Amino acid sequence: MSNYDEQAIQVLEGLEPVRKRPGMYIGSTDSKGLHHLVTEVVDNSIDEALAGYCDTINVEILKDGSVCVYDNGRGIPTGIIKKEGKSAVEVVLTKLHAGGKFGGGGYKISGGLHGVGVSVVNALSEWLEVEVFQNGNHYKQVYNRGIPQTDLKIIGTSDKTGTKVTFFPDADIFETVEFNYDTLKHRLKELAFLNKNLKIILKDLREGKEREETFVYEGGIIEYVKSVNKSKNTLFEEPIYIYETSGDSVVEVAMQYNDSYSELIFTYANNINTEEGGSHLDGFKNALTKVFNDYGHKNNILKENDKLSGDDVREGVVAVISVKLTNPQFEGQTKTKLGNSFMRALVTKVVQEKLETYLEENPKEAKELVLKCVVAQKAREAARSARELARRKSVLETTTLPGKLADCTEKDPSKCEIYIVEGDSAGGTAKQGRDRRFQAILPLRGKILNVEKARLHRVFENEEIKAMITAFGTGIKEEFDITKLRYDRIIWMTDADVDGSHIRILLLTFVFRFMKPLIEQGHIYIAQPPLYKVSKNKKEKYLYSDEELDAYVEENGKCDIQRYKGLGEMNSEQLWQTTMNPETRTLLQVTMEDAAAADEIFTILMGDAPELRRAFIEENATLVKELDV
Repeated sequence: MSNYDEQAIQVLEGLEPVRKRPGMYIGSTDSKGLHHLVTEVVDNSIDEALAGYCDTINVEILKDGSVCVYDNGRGIPTGIIKKEGKSAVEVVLTKLHAGGKFGGGGYKISGGLHGVGVSVVNALSEWLEVEVFQNGNHYKQVYNRGIPQTDLKIIGTSDKTGTKVTFFPDADIFETVEFNYDTLKHRLKELAFLNKNLKIILKDLREGKEREETFVYEGGIIEYVKSVNKSKNTLFEEPIYIYETSGDSVVEVAMQYNDSYSELIFTYANNINTEEGGSHLDGFKNALTKVFNDYGHKNNILKENDKLSGDDVREGVVAVISVKLTNPQFEGQTKTKLGNSFMRALVTKVVQEKLETYLEENPKEAKELVLKCVVAQKAREAARSARELARRKSVLETTTLPGKLADCTEKDPSKCEIYIVEGDSAGGTAKQGRDRRFQAILPLRGKILNVEKARLHRVFENEEIKAMITAFGTGIKEEFDITKLRYDRIIWMTDADVDGSHIRILLLTFVFRFMKPLIEQGHIYIAQPPLYKVSKNKKEKYLYSDEELDAYVEENGKCDIQRYKGLGEMNSEQLWQTTMNPETRTLLQVTMEDAAAADEIFTILMGDAPELRRAFIEENATLVKELDV
């Protein structure tokens, strides 16, 4: 306890720039940035858990819409920092880069930067209250837009310890100040998986939205992997688990294979989701490839000249890699790629040693795993042959665009968009109604291949998929190149019925599995055609949902209602006005906020388990209205 006091807090610079350029500190001022505020406060509590002083964190959305985070850690130090003439609490909350993570002896391992996070939250909040329970006392201080309204005061006594931060985000800064329960749930659940036995309680106390869930996982990332794999057919019941410490560094890996053709690997460094991977991911991949090749050769499963590739050994794997280290180096301001080179060698060594031991001790499972990799290798060879054949037929490298593509005249891809339209009829209407300067139209005939159930060589044989690959220009899988993208916006335009929903899911599944960066970088959109046209006194209005229709009918009484069953029922002018005109249309952007959830949804919707699909559709009826795949 003695090494975490006011002496552990160091000050590097002031707080003034935050309100002027909030995006520099939290990424954005939209909903994502708003929820990042909560993460920054929770990170402080997680640091106390990593240091061994906190086992419970409460996060509450209060009735007035503010958020309260409190833990049972040691509490932010309350003593006076002589150099500043202020309490350590006030310094942490009003100075950038002031905290216990800069070599003052506060924390060896921490996620994010303690002082940056909570001071930025303070600066971007209309008001913030901090309460500290420490030394038998209950302390409190209030801030308005980062400015203290009082000194830190003792307002009572208490026999508990910890920190409580309550804040209301500033509506002058953020596009929205309404917190989403599910968004917070995803991140808090993730943190509970990453920190075994840490209890995180989430409550929503807003009227009409009352909910409460507790996340605590005795198995930690083992349960994380099981959760991701719950809708898949796994090869073995229990994941392989690896744990090793080296000095102040920790390597923790859980992995489990399923019978799918895709890999899903989540990487974390000090609880930060390193979406772009980095040295720890490289180390894991190196070890996996070497161990399976060595075992295959040693046990005569592989011929002497056979070599499994990284793709072969990772097909069907779900893995969580969590490392903890002092002074992590993150590449880029968003902290999405780990740069510490020593971690590559450490993860390689640890995973190699532990995985070799597992395979030696479990020969039956080992043989099955290596044989699975061999099947993947053969399929890869078949896909390579199909790809070469496709090239010879000029599908992947052709400069000749598909014959049914109506291209636009604009040559700058950043100004172009392409509509993928269901059916020749709607395609013809869209071609007539479009602005040919920047809008291209590619009609598709029927339902495309369900890539969730197909290997790569079959993908290359599908005419509709080949047309999209050629039109987009980027290539797929390991040959994907975003710089060759021919259209900034790719827009699915399907009928608002069961078949349209099915086709949209098939299209999204294809992009998710073969061109994922298109989703990650925000190039995929879904058009929102109207469901109804209502007419009254020669005035026409387009409505986009049953709720809009009910409200309109209630307000206007008798009117003529036309239900659009398909895009083909609209003429070209109507289609332009409602669905294609950038001035009046509504587009839904497809995002990758949660890769695990996205993967699970695609597996459920396009996989082999109808009972899971039915349950999902029933639970999410408002999201996938009438969807029946």
